[in-house]
Amino acid sequence: MKQKDVADIIGGILITAVGIFAVIHSQQYDMGQLRQMGPGFFPTAIGIILVVLGVFITLPALLRRGPAVKVNFKGLFWVMLSIFVFAVTLDYVGLPIAVMLSVIAATGASTLTWRSRSYLAIGVAIITYLIFSIGLGMNMPVMPTIGQS
Repeated sequence: MKQKDVADIIGGILITAVGIFAVIHSQQYDMGQLRQMGPGFFPTAIGIILVVLGVFITLPALLRRGPAVKVNFKGLFWVMLSIFVFAVTLDYVGLPIAVMLSVIAATGASTLTWRSRSYLAIGVAIITYLIFSIGLGMNMPVMPTIGQS
């Protein structure tokens, strides 16, 4: 039996699953009509597109050979740690510092120097702040909340 393209099969299934999740959970919102779309219209449309793309990725992958899947456990550990660090620190230290800590953690498996990691962390924090807090006006903690209840 030939080796299937496992990476594309898994990727396609994950994309399909995200699309199904979006379609299911967007049904709680009003769809509206094409001329006057409701809040559920766009997430449903994007979910359907994701399902179709996921199927188009998965089906051909079932019929072709692919390389063996190699998991980089060191990289996986650092990326998962960075997500955990962001989730735990956001409410306490604010968005910019949480992003910087997360970027530093995510680059733990890289060969970047500490100076490069610092510049990258500062740059990503600035861009994140500008996009989410200023541009989109999202209500996220920006400053540390140490000592506040």
